[in-house]
Amino acid sequence: MSGARPRPPYRNGPLHPTPPAHTMTSMDSDLRLTAVGRRYGIRGPWVLRGVDLVIAPGTLTRIEGANGTGKSTLLRLLAGLDAPSEGRITGRPRTAYVPERFPSALPFTAAGYLTHLGTVHGLGRRAAARAAATWLERFGAGAHAGTPMARLSKGSSQKVAVAQALLGDPELLVLDEAWTGLDTAARGELERAVAERAAAGGAVVFVDHDPRRLAGAPDATYAVTGGGLERRTGDRTRPAGPVTLVTVQGAPGGQLPPDAVRVAVSAEETAPGSHRLAVPASHSDILLRALLTARPPWHVVRVEPPASPPSADPGSCP
Repeated sequence: MSGARPRPPYRNGPLHPTPPAHTMTSMDSDLRLTAVGRRYGIRGPWVLRGVDLVIAPGTLTRIEGANGTGKSTLLRLLAGLDAPSEGRITGRPRTAYVPERFPSALPFTAAGYLTHLGTVHGLGRRAAARAAATWLERFGAGAHAGTPMARLSKGSSQKVAVAQALLGDPELLVLDEAWTGLDTAARGELERAVAERAAAGGAVVFVDHDPRRLAGAPDATYAVTGGGLERRTGDRTRPAGPVTLVTVQGAPGGQLPPDAVRVAVSAEETAPGSHRLAVPASHSDILLRALLTARPPWHVVRVEPPASPPSADPGSCP
């Protein structure tokens, strides 16, 4: 690219080093699509038309659909990378986006690219470098910090793509097949980062080819079909994958922390002040952090290791 500075996929606002989940920036208002349509060219066929969608703070939304139905077009509209051909989009939050194909042949090292993004969006160079190192280490790519982007493997390049999106504590995180190419540890880390974002009051919208990805965690699932959007689920359903059961004790009549309520798929008060919560195994760290950092903190009585979800209510489990 002969010295040209890339336009970063991160948009809309200054970056800040990622803080602990309980202090992350929350999303202030809904992102709303009203009668949105998108086509390419004045006489081109409509890829999407008549799409109504609300993305609320603190929610996780899954988008499904066959190849070529317009999933990526919808995500680009949500990320603010494309403008609607008709209709309107209101309530634009600070947004980070991981595209399906990340341009890895950039004139930077991995750390240099992330540091550059941080400085472009307002961080001092030292703070940007620290944030870059933190996210590279978190995704297991610290050893490649000094590797030129063009020489990174597909998996390492994808780790940089994910890191650039999370670097700035976005209010809305949009992921288009972001898990593709990641190793098992990095896939789990991305799931934890998604849970942190939603638990902190941000919003996440994602597409993934694996139907087990974050199974049971999304607040809503939509399918893109025939150029429109069809809601597949209402309230969050029981996870299809492993769940962790957490028993906690607080003051009688005490309210569970909002971050814990957001990440749990069910909660039952079994005695005054005693609650049993079910949470997808990938989200258990976020739940425990929310409970232990509450004021006053909750006492964690028992954590039952991940197991396949029971057919009965969590309260009936031994």
